[in-house]
Amino acid sequence: MLHPIDPSQSPPPSAYCVPWVITRRDRAHPVVMNAGREAVDFVRVLRSDASQQELVDLWGQVLPAETVELCLCESDLDAVVITIAWFRQHDGLEYVWRFVV
Repeated sequence: MLHPIDPSQSPPPSAYCVPWVITRRDRAHPVVMNAGREAVDFVRVLRSDASQQELVDLWGQVLPAETVELCLCESDLDAVVITIAWFRQHDGLEYVWRFVV
């Protein structure tokens, strides 16, 4: 439903682009890069598979242009889903993004 615009209200915030770029030259070892302009904090990577390896990796802070390689050697590459969770310094909110290889 449409509603009138109140000029005294501040405009909504701009959309936030996911900062991650994935390079998949080797499916078992995708490389994750922070392609954003700002560092991201408390980065956690979760794998949704049934392997006996650790399912959560704690990366801490990832700086702009920094890359991290994932090792998915023990995973079923056709079934694994990778979830990246992080906090922005700008707003302190937690963001989550998922991808498959």
